[in-house]
Amino acid sequence: MSLDEAARQLELAAHDTQVAFDCIGLGEIERAHTHTITARAAADAAEVALRIALADMSPEEAERAGETAMKRIEQEEGSRR
Repeated sequence: MSLDEAARQLELAAHDTQVAFDCIGLGEIERAHTHTITARAAADAAEVALRIALADMSPEEAERAGETAMKRIEQEEGSRR
């Protein structure tokens, strides 16, 4: 696992959290519950990736990997537009 994967999982968790919130507003409680579960699974996966990074990476390696992950995310967002 990498910081890249942690960032990706956090993006997924944020998306599912927003969908769950919107579903609550629409009264779609079952769908909100499903998205809450998937948001939690993604957040848990991000936590595992971060725990591994803490154990395996020096602060300098983490900084470089974090910068790389953020650049990738920015590029992906730019290509979606």
